[in-house]
Amino acid sequence: MKNLLTLILCLLVGTGFSQTKSSQRSPSLMKGSALSVGMSDERLQRIDEMCEAHVKDGKLPGMVALVARNGRIIYHKAFGMSDSPAGKPMTKDAIFRIASQTKAITSTAVMMLWEEGKFRLDDPISKYIPEFKNPKVLRSFRYQDTTYNAVAAKREITIRHLLTHTSGIGYGVIDGDERFRMIYEKAGITDLFTTEDITIEESVKKLAQLPLHHDPGDGYVYSEGLDVLGYFIELISGMSFSDFLQERLFKPLGMNDTHFYLPGELADRLVKVQRKEGDKWEHYPVTFYDTNYPITGAKRFYSGGAGLSSTAEDYATFLQMYLNGGELNGIRFLSRTTIESMMQNQIKDFWEGSGRHYGLAFGVLDEVGVAQGGRGSLGTFDWGGYFNTQYFADPKEKIIGILMKQTRGPVDDQTGWMFRMLVGQAVDN
Repeated sequence: MKNLLTLILCLLVGTGFSQTKSSQRSPSLMKGSALSVGMSDERLQRIDEMCEAHVKDGKLPGMVALVARNGRIIYHKAFGMSDSPAGKPMTKDAIFRIASQTKAITSTAVMMLWEEGKFRLDDPISKYIPEFKNPKVLRSFRYQDTTYNAVAAKREITIRHLLTHTSGIGYGVIDGDERFRMIYEKAGITDLFTTEDITIEESVKKLAQLPLHHDPGDGYVYSEGLDVLGYFIELISGMSFSDFLQERLFKPLGMNDTHFYLPGELADRLVKVQRKEGDKWEHYPVTFYDTNYPITGAKRFYSGGAGLSSTAEDYATFLQMYLNGGELNGIRFLSRTTIESMMQNQIKDFWEGSGRHYGLAFGVLDEVGVAQGGRGSLGTFDWGGYFNTQYFADPKEKIIGILMKQTRGPVDDQTGWMFRMLVGQAVDN
């Protein structure tokens, strides 16, 4: 009888998280010609010149660039070296640490569960993670011994606050406020990624005890909120965060090269993180993290804010689902109406004058950004990653642009803005 009840429960859980079919049937990304989608092949070749010049001049060791329009990949090329010290050329299927590009994927997972009625976006996170009950805001700090005083926050942290970086939570070692870097280090918070034997649950519960930058909803501070939501997804779904993404997103989308930790057969395609020393590129050393975290270590820390590795084509597939209004290959991942809500300004005027606002997963281009030129049409959404990766998707022009690199430290890299401009100038209809 007990086994029967267990089976029934498993079936119910599985049904609750099953995929849904769509009346739409947009095909998976396919290769096509620039001419067939209204792009100039001659003008796209200017991207070649830009990338080759950066490699030749020693400004970057290598990169992969991809452009798609109307569901067709019309430009996909590799330049330079994946591992300069070893003399290993870059390839189009190279795997990159996408770091903060993980955030959009985590946000998507949250919204998929929201569509199933599992929670409200304005629910306090303490409803699901009690450790966040009664948050406090930092008021004073002693540098001599890192002690501090904090006062009760005006309100609870909500799921929406975590999605929009308005919770008041900081970001440890990369926080702009030295006080929080010191507080997080003393508390043993694990930031970004790690090879250590720790789970996201353990780190999040420690994080919940620490003071906030500001009252929830009263400011924008880039934060570990998406890590909190990775653990939240585990609680709501009853699955590990990694398993949820594989079953609900990556496998149905065909994103076979996207993982928190790479299977052995994919490890050789992982690009080395490099830095410039003199006139040579060398492997980035171990600092507060080991750059080999996707293939070594305990492999238990599923960072919703920064932990994934992927390819240019896999990430383009993810973005294409958004350009299709939440559907790909006959599978509905999100409703078009949900995506429309996600793209609205969720952070009031905290980014006023920047040319973008922030939604529930992406930075979104506004009228100021369009007027600046070279950034895309109104509503173009974008982000990047800690290891020098960038992407954008233009819903009006149905264009995706992805530029993957792997560097840390100072570099004279102008490819981010140049690539985006060069994609736009290649539109020929």
